[in-house]
Amino acid sequence: MRSLARAAQQDILRRLTPPLRHDMVVHLQSLGMMAEALGARMERGSVDSDDLQGSVSKLNRLSRQAVARCLEVCTWMEAGEDDTATLREGVSEVVRLLSTGLNFRGFELRMELGEGEFEVSRSAARFLVAAAILTLADSAAAPGEITLRTELSSSHGVVAVEYQAQSDGTFTQLHEPGEAPLAWAEVQALAQQHDVELIRNRQAIVLRLPRAVVTTPLKMVPV
Repeated sequence: MRSLARAAQQDILRRLTPPLRHDMVVHLQSLGMMAEALGARMERGSVDSDDLQGSVSKLNRLSRQAVARCLEVCTWMEAGEDDTATLREGVSEVVRLLSTGLNFRGFELRMELGEGEFEVSRSAARFLVAAAILTLADSAAAPGEITLRTELSSSHGVVAVEYQAQSDGTFTQLHEPGEAPLAWAEVQALAQQHDVELIRNRQAIVLRLPRAVVTTPLKMVPV
């Protein structure tokens, strides 16, 4: 089962590589553009001390943002020490990453997020919500909407992912087939590894994610 789960995770990560790469590059590009602009102004001698101090502060801020984003992307490859997130955060992150690519294929992602906060495993939410979306898009025969709805129980956070075909003439993008679909047996193994209940019918997939439990002691910050 572990090898199947690992294969599913690698396949999902491969499908998410373009948006994750963009997430890292966009901050680095901003940093590089600002550094080039500042360098050009310094060569012309048109930067006074106040402007220089302000520009350096902006460069420092952009640098911190770029480092933080790169470190965040790295947690997709290896989970961080605190691998928890609210259900809303987990779903929203995946939808943000997949929206543009799926829109080019003819799909619109919609979220209907329920009220309340519920902590789940960030890795489980990331990979299994992405797997549900990609599975429905890959198996769809026409453009349409993929809607994600969340609700909470006392012990689980529920994510219902549903595909609905659009009527003829109501969608502007052409439907394009994706890559080879994810292997469903591997996705099931990944869900089992995270203790997530996974239910699939023809046009919907339901995930029931257990509440995250802290299994390692919190580290004390030195005073």
